[in-house]
Amino acid sequence: MHTSTALLTDHYELTMVDAALQAGTADRASVFELFARRLSGARRYGVVAGTGRLLEAIENFRFGDAELDYLRAHRVVGDRTLDWLADYRFSGDIWGYAEGDVYFPGSPLITVESSFAEGVLLETLALSILNYDSAVATAASRMSHAAAGKPLAEMGSRRTSEYSAVAAARAAYIAGFSATSNLEAGRSYGIPTMGTAAHSFTLLHDSERAAFEAQVAALGADTTLLVDTYDIEQGVRTAIEVAGTGLGAVRIDSGDLPVVVARVRQLLDDLGATRTRITVTNDLDEHTVAVLAASPVDSFGVGTSVVVGSGTPTMGMVYKLVAHQNDSGAWVSVAKKSADKVSVGGRKSVRRSFNPRGVATAELIFLGDGPGGEPEGTERRPGHGDHHREVLVPLVTGGAVEPGHTGTEGIAAARERHRRRVAELPAVAMSLTRGDPAIPTEYR
Repeated sequence: MHTSTALLTDHYELTMVDAALQAGTADRASVFELFARRLSGARRYGVVAGTGRLLEAIENFRFGDAELDYLRAHRVVGDRTLDWLADYRFSGDIWGYAEGDVYFPGSPLITVESSFAEGVLLETLALSILNYDSAVATAASRMSHAAAGKPLAEMGSRRTSEYSAVAAARAAYIAGFSATSNLEAGRSYGIPTMGTAAHSFTLLHDSERAAFEAQVAALGADTTLLVDTYDIEQGVRTAIEVAGTGLGAVRIDSGDLPVVVARVRQLLDDLGATRTRITVTNDLDEHTVAVLAASPVDSFGVGTSVVVGSGTPTMGMVYKLVAHQNDSGAWVSVAKKSADKVSVGGRKSVRRSFNPRGVATAELIFLGDGPGGEPEGTERRPGHGDHHREVLVPLVTGGAVEPGHTGTEGIAAARERHRRRVAELPAVAMSLTRGDPAIPTEYR
């Protein structure tokens, strides 16, 4: 039995349902959209992550006895609403950007079509998952590109909450990281895990040599030895004396890394350990990774920066009602007009346009239209060598989650999708400086 996700929400979601039930508007057919008005941190693109987790959370969005007893005891809603919640099962449709895809300002990442009451309850759940996971994935994607093909491991569990750590490992893996230090992420999502020893292991022993001997005895010569507890150059020499020239790797966690890495590589080569790899793990972000990518570093371990979105811990996504049926059954587009918080009403479909070389040129949002129902990757060629691809895919149909988006299967698909979608972006998308989105969003 999975734990209910029904109370991972805000108080006012339930009071809105309570009032709508009393007013007779709770069952109005409605369309909600989750989107970002801008790319936080002036990033050039965003990465959609968390979709699979959201779909799993929606399946477990159930008000059991424990949840209903809490709401009753605290008088959050009335008895009529409690009875309605007891039978709650999302029965609508959800469309969206497939996980791992890239997005831009205004992109309708999730489109929820349901009754008002069913759809409004998902607001906080959807935002809490997608805002965080997408922030991590966007940072991880930038780091992956900056690494120029060298592997990165996520090591940030101790810099965020225990549950966010697992979500962060998942998001980073989708965006190109190759492993995580978090064992729960390995168990839950099948992500490769890695790790050997910290400074405390070296300090535990009477000498650095004794620590290395203990680690090699336990893990073999292909292990990674941490060489910067005392003196780095002496640590490298001792590591090779203990493990031999077949030592798997040395890890450096301090110092002026470009200088230190070059010196360590030369020393390893001089000692005959030409195949011993170098991994670095010292407060890295996309900028330091980019600098080190041209050095003889073989892999990176990134902690704090990736799990906090490298300075952008949330993507500023919002969840808004954009259309509903009125009493006569006609659809009415609605939109917020507040200063700096304008939204665009109406159902929408999305196509990404490409030039003849296959480089993305614009995100086209068609107003008054709905998701087209075409398979992911369907292309249209309007002429002049350009072509469009449908972006939105069905995620939930009639309350049932579509296959292929959840579990390890969904993660593998999202990881491969991300690799392909980033490769389609123009070169400016890879810039690490603040700037405009890589492609414009155009409303049609």
